[in-house]
Amino acid sequence: MKSRSMLKSLVVLMVCAAVCAFFAATTRAENPIELSFSVFFPPTHPHAIASMDMAKEIEKRTNGQVKITVFPGGTLTKPQACYDGVVDGISDMGHSVFSYTRGRFPMMEALDLPLGYPNGTVASKVAYEYYKQMNPKELQDVKVLAIHAHGPGVLASKKDINTLDEMKGLKIRCTGLSSKIAEYLGAAAVAMPQNAAYEALQKGVVEATFCPIETLKGWKQGEVIDYVIESKALGYTSTMFVVMNKAKYDSLPPDVQKVFDEVGAEWVDVYGRIWDEADQAGRQFVEELGKKIHALTPEEEQKWEQAVQPLIDEYKKDVESKGISGADAVKTIQDLIAKFSAK
Repeated sequence: MKSRSMLKSLVVLMVCAAVCAFFAATTRAENPIELSFSVFFPPTHPHAIASMDMAKEIEKRTNGQVKITVFPGGTLTKPQACYDGVVDGISDMGHSVFSYTRGRFPMMEALDLPLGYPNGTVASKVAYEYYKQMNPKELQDVKVLAIHAHGPGVLASKKDINTLDEMKGLKIRCTGLSSKIAEYLGAAAVAMPQNAAYEALQKGVVEATFCPIETLKGWKQGEVIDYVIESKALGYTSTMFVVMNKAKYDSLPPDVQKVFDEVGAEWVDVYGRIWDEADQAGRQFVEELGKKIHALTPEEEQKWEQAVQPLIDEYKKDVESKGISGADAVKTIQDLIAKFSAK
């Protein structure tokens, strides 16, 4: 009798536990954790769509415990204010570009140097692995979910450029370290976020822009330029972040944190693959518009590469005063480029 009674009690406890778990799950689903996600890309851009897909994947894997509202096109926080917006809690998550706040992220700036990235997949893998290895102090005020970077930059211009001499005084839209590239090539750097470039090119405020070739389709800038010049000297990237308010992340249940960690890491490859697909689509878009794409002559290529080398040396020297070994940073990135390019 005693064993029967114990068995009944055990069954009752199991049923109660199951019921409690059911109601707890139902309550979580009915009262999800609501988060905001500020994305600087316009809503139709492949990377805005990728961020929306990331949000949906997190919602799916948390079984509805989390609900994320995405605000693309900088409608919640402007591109330059996105990171601080996350820190200050204006948005719970944010996706923008490190170099939009130049000087704020000295360790991460090394990634943008013209080190010869072959494509977006390699650049994104390098950027994320570099972040994990270096663990920069400048990113300790947020939870980093993903870091990615575009393929090699190009010069998209209203004028045809074939020589270094023709770069003198050319007004080029750029950001962060690409501004330095413009200066070392003799051009006039005009600091400006990507979302202002179309109108600036259209109205002649600038004559050219540094960008990955995908931008010419993704932001429609191919419509307002006539030439695309490719050079290894322009093999820089712009590194981008997907970050989360640290206090908000810390407040999440451990199982939900795990989902954010896993999805964020997976999306590094997603973003990288999309960069490469977008670059191909951008190239096709420009060609269909009848615009000319060309490289430099070997002699000119050598001149351009020599012209930007001091930029790398300058970075190494400048960050030493901030307690950062620029030489180690650059060497780490070069080693990672070689590692991921070989795969």
